[in-house]
Amino acid sequence: MDIIVCDDEKLAEEGLVSTVRGVMPEAKVLGFTLPADALNYAEKNKPEVAFLDINMREINGLVLAERMKEMNPRINIIFTTGYSAYTSQAMDIHASGYIMKPVTEDKVRRELMDLRYQISSEDPKSDSVKKDINRISGHEIWVRTFGNFEIFIDGEPAQFQYSKTKEFFAYLVDRRGALVSNEEIMDVLWEDRDTQTSHLSYFKNLRTDLFTAFESVDRADVLIRQRGKIGVRKDAFGCDYFDYLESLSKNPDRPVHLPLIADYMSQYSWAELTRGSLQNMLYYRA
Repeated sequence: MDIIVCDDEKLAEEGLVSTVRGVMPEAKVLGFTLPADALNYAEKNKPEVAFLDINMREINGLVLAERMKEMNPRINIIFTTGYSAYTSQAMDIHASGYIMKPVTEDKVRRELMDLRYQISSEDPKSDSVKKDINRISGHEIWVRTFGNFEIFIDGEPAQFQYSKTKEFFAYLVDRRGALVSNEEIMDVLWEDRDTQTSHLSYFKNLRTDLFTAFESVDRADVLIRQRGKIGVRKDAFGCDYFDYLESLSKNPDRPVHLPLIADYMSQYSWAELTRGSLQNMLYYRA
């Protein structure tokens, strides 16, 4: 995927380029501080997405967007701004997205998961672009682990009958595709030794709730079931934790961010083991 960024503040431009690359490490991401340079590039290369600051001195971002759309009506314009006053004008231009600063990877990811103009199958770049989008969207399911754990289905938080079902799935994500026994999951969820007698019935309800939630959106493929064991299929959904580990393996020089690690599944005490493992990675890479 070909993505451009334009912000006339150098630090803001560099920060946004870095954020977009963090979400799409395999995409081509170019940054510009001069709107004229961004416009010239867009005319010659027809990028799929343009992140544009609105308040720029040389050319207002709204004007820049209009000129880009004159050259390529299906370019996905995503505005970045510190002001909410321009939303109606952005809608008039048929922008794909509108991000309020500060721009974060989570905000960028959500916009890229829901582009206004999808890539035509006749476009020679179609296959690689769809692969990029599927990688971040996980085929309509996205899992956030850094910060409070959440599962998004079509951009909306997943709904379960029991609140503890989400923690059930969180532990499966933490195990990164490894099959986990029913006994291990019960030990983790209740942290006591009497799980077999007092929690077995409740556990069965949670398991049914989990299966039903994904089956109801035709995504039963997310879960792997064997007798007495359950796991997740890692390539069936997008996940910031999986992407972060993949990025570290592909980019050995990328720093490990301690604040990010400290937020990993922050509401679950059992996730402390993984947080410690990630912190050890920092020391080994230092």
